Formats: sequence, C-alpha cells, structure tokens
Amino acid sequence: MSRFTTRPEITGSFGVVASTHWIASAVGMSILEKGGNAFDAAVATGLVLQVLEPHLNGPAGDLPVIFHDARRNETKVICAQGPAPAGATIAHYKGEGLDLIPGNGLLATVIPGAFDGWMLMLRDRGTLSLRDVLEPAIHYARQGQPMLRGAASTIEGLKDFFKTEWPTSHETWVPGGEVPQAGEMFRNPVLAETWTRLLEEAEGKSSRDQQIDAARDCFYRGFIAEEIGNFLETAEVMDGSGSRHKGVLTADDLASWSATYEDPLQDDYHDWTVAKTGPWGQGPVLLQSLALLRGFEISKMEPDGPDFAHHVTEAMKLAYADREVYYGDPNFIDVPMGHLLSEEYNSARRSLISDKASFDLRPGTLPGFEDQVARSMAMIERAGIADTGLYEPTMAHLSERRGDTVHLDIIDRWGNMVAATPSGGWLQSSPVIPALGFCLNSRAQMFWLEEGLATSLEPGKRPRTTLTPSLAFHEGRPILAFGTPGGDQQDQWQLSLFLRLVHHGLNLQEAIDMPLFHTTHFPTSFHPRQRQPGHLMAEGNFSAETIEGLRARGHSVEVSDLWTIGRLTAAKREADGTLKAGATPRLMQAYAVGR
Repeated sequence: MSRFTTRPEITGSFGVVASTHWIASAVGMSILEKGGNAFDAAVATGLVLQVLEPHLNGPAGDLPVIFHDARRNETKVICAQGPAPAGATIAHYKGEGLDLIPGNGLLATVIPGAFDGWMLMLRDRGTLSLRDVLEPAIHYARQGQPMLRGAASTIEGLKDFFKTEWPTSHETWVPGGEVPQAGEMFRNPVLAETWTRLLEEAEGKSSRDQQIDAARDCFYRGFIAEEIGNFLETAEVMDGSGSRHKGVLTADDLASWSATYEDPLQDDYHDWTVAKTGPWGQGPVLLQSLALLRGFEISKMEPDGPDFAHHVTEAMKLAYADREVYYGDPNFIDVPMGHLLSEEYNSARRSLISDKASFDLRPGTLPGFEDQVARSMAMIERAGIADTGLYEPTMAHLSERRGDTVHLDIIDRWGNMVAATPSGGWLQSSPVIPALGFCLNSRAQMFWLEEGLATSLEPGKRPRTTLTPSLAFHEGRPILAFGTPGGDQQDQWQLSLFLRLVHHGLNLQEAIDMPLFHTTHFPTSFHPRQRQPGHLMAEGNFSAETIEGLRARGHSVEVSDLWTIGRLTAAKREADGTLKAGATPRLMQAYAVGR
C-alpha cells in the first residue's frame, strides 16, 4: 500500500536520528559523525532537548530508555524514573489537607532521575567524553535557541502567575519583564553555568568513567544536590491545590539513589516481539492491547477505517482498565503480568469486545486481587468525570497551556538502537531553582492518597509513569525503535503506528502521517485524575465516513483540528543494514535525519 506522505522516509546506512526537535536531531547526527555510537548520540540529544523544549522536559525530569546493544546482543531498559522521597507519606499529604497530589508545585516532586539515567548509559554503553555530549546543551543555553511557539505561548499564559507566585520562574522565563516571542533567540545563562561548573569539576578526574561518575556525584551528592536542598528548605509555594506548600524532597533523598538497568517486558505478536518497560510504567498496556487484538483480522481492516479504530479503541479500554487496577512498582506490589498477558486471560477478555462501544470501565478481577479491584474502582469513581478529552499533563487551573514530553529514536551503523522518552521538570512544574536555572518534576501526581492501591503513595516507590518508549523485533531480529510524547496517549498512538506497519505495508513516514485517535475512557494519570466514558478523540484528518462509522458504533466522538494528534517518531534497521527513520509533521518541529 502506497500513500501520500508529508515528508520522505529517511534512508541510509550510516546512522539515523529522529526526535521531537530538528536541532536535537541534528545534534544527535553530529555525534554519530564524530564517531560516537547511538548511546553517545542519545545522551547528547536528550541533554539538548532539555534546553530546546523546556515546556516539555528539563534537567530534573524523568527518563525511561529501552535499547539494544549490538556488540553484546542484549536488550535492556534503563529506569531513570525517580521514586518518592522518604518524607512522601500519605499521612503527610493528608495532613496538608489534600485528597489528590497537586499537578505542580513542590509536593508533586519525586527524586529527579533523568540526569543519572543519561550518565549511566554514557558510561557503560557510550564511547565519547562527557564534554562531547554536554557541550551542545551548554552552547544553546548560553548562545541561544529559537523559542518554540508552544513554549512562548506557555510562558505567556503563566507570566502573571510567575510574577506573583513563582518569581524565580518569572526571572528565568520572562527576562526583563518581556515574554519571549516565537522564533527569537532565548538564553538560559544560569543553566549554562550549572553545566559548565559540573563539567569542570568532573574533568578534574583522570579517566573517562571517573569523569562521568563525578558528574553524577555533582548532581546527586555535590553542588547541584546542595542547591536543590537549600531551595527546598525554605521554599513554600503555590500549587494546583490553591494553597502554598513546602516540598518533602531532601538532599539525602538524592544522595542515596541511582538509575538502574532492568530486563524489558516482552510479548509476541504474530512474527514480531515487542519490548517495553515493566509495570512501573504504562508500557505493558501496549502488550496487553496486542494480546487482545491477536484474535482479530487487523490486516483486513482499512488502517484509517472505522473497523480498525473501533477494535483498537475497545482493546485499549480493556488494557488501560487493567493498568488502573494492577500496574505499579513491582518492588512494592505483586503485579500479575504473566496472567495479564496470558492467552487464557486475553481470550476471555477478547469476548467483551463487541460491535458497539463500551461505556463501562472493565478491569479483570484476578483471584487474590478482589479487594484491590474494589478499592481502585471506588477511588476512580470519586475522582469523577472530565468535561473534555484534551487532557494531558496540565496547569489548566492557571492557563490552557499543557505540559508534555519529548522523544528520540536513534540507530547507528553497528546496529545499536535507542528509544527514549524524557519528560518532567518542564517550566510549568515548579519554581526555577535560582542558582541552577531549572525546576523540579511533578511526577508524584501519579500516586493516589489512598491505602491499598497499586499506585498508593509510599516512600521509595516509583510512580506509575506514562513514559513508554518501544523496541520491536521481527523474527527475532531487532528492527524498530519508536515512541511519542503524549501522557496517557503514548501507547495508544504507538499501537496504531505499530499495527499499520505490521499489517498494512506502510513505510515509517506513511504510518506516522496517517490520522490518529485516542480514548479518554479511563482515568488520566495526571491531576485531577478524571475520565470520560466512551469518549474517542479522532483527528480531523479522518474521512467523514470513518467518523460517522465510529459514531454509529456508539463512540462519543470528538473531532480535533487537522494534524493535531500524536507526536510519533520512529527508526528502523532492515535485515540488509539499511537504516530508515520518520518523524511527525504535527507541530512542525520533529524531524528525522540520517545518511
């Protein structure tokens, strides 16, 4: 099947980089040109994305990475999702008068994980120096980068709040009292100085590995941790609850934590195998959705037709219902993933998918989990119903500007593959720490302040993140890295992309350009944790026949504007070594490059 594309599918044999910003993709490619591998390029790309897309991620954010190391022939996950601080107890938050953790401010902060995750990968899998991968971020922070329209709009919507409540953010993002305009050069000299000092201190060590570990020490046990701790000792700031609160994160929390390697969770779909993070993230919902869809003839459905969208949506409703009840940090709870991915379980669940849209949230009830299911459903019912399907990480109580995420996919000439989805620490998360030039994350909002749930708040526990990069194998051979920003929508958009690649013969760019959809039938992971039963957001790119066909099946369809859903990027390595990449034209900032 050949379809019109907005851009060519990038092809080559040396290396490909796809990311959510054109400069970041160019930086990643420059690292490959310098002789670095995909791991070096991913670190440089990730660090510069913090500068280029500050409304979508930052240095104190969160990071999952899934990669294939060609030399060692192994696939691993890096978990750089920081856990809740030692002082983050349900009793403490209840004592602050809260029933939900705010979507921003200092109580929403967990241990920042992204930096340690990048450094762990650089040290163990990369080849270039700390200076090689950090200098691009320093350059753009100091010399300036063209302010994105979305970032400028976000700042415009928050300028008055910043001035009144978060003055350090006002000083950083509204320099001289003027909101930066889209396209004009914007600088963050304080962040540039932070990275420069870290680099200089690290280069006092003799070997490459020692320098990288010294950089980790600077962030988690050195001057950066000290500045974070000093700021949090006195700061008491307004957040989404409408009240001012102090944070619970301390320098001691940072000092005792580090990113880790894990084995991916994998499942087969026809002659493909998909690898995801474990259930501390939402990644397994893609595997559960595929397990449900194995029983339908997706290849006979038009990839932009109502049958395709209906069956995929109904499968996702069931998988995400299970996410709400069962997923959480497996270091703290029993997550029955083996059962949830079994054919016996999915065969029974598959029978719930009919030719009509479901309006009920229907998790499966597994033996021994009856109380957990009941508690979860009661909590969801109390959270309530949303009035829009447009929610993502948001500061909606202050403005209509939504936070989001970034993504990158990289494959080098040796066959190393990286998919990473950095997020958190965006400029609307919390006040800028004035000595550092960046703010903290807000990932704690994924926790419930109710005992007995898979995602109940506990010290040391990882929040169930929405960040979910993907790697796929075809007949046992690593072939595809892909992902997207988009909160709860990430695995929904990735599912459509993957199915269209597997079943409909599309190339990467053709599949990425096809119209997208998602459901908000289940609770959002972000404050205020609401849901919209039966809702389906469909991109205006769909035909009128598809939209009406979905409505005829009972879906509550909301049609978005043209080219507004999804932020997908992908990279692929064929059996003969040909490399390919594609990136979404939506928002006009993501680009794939390669040769």
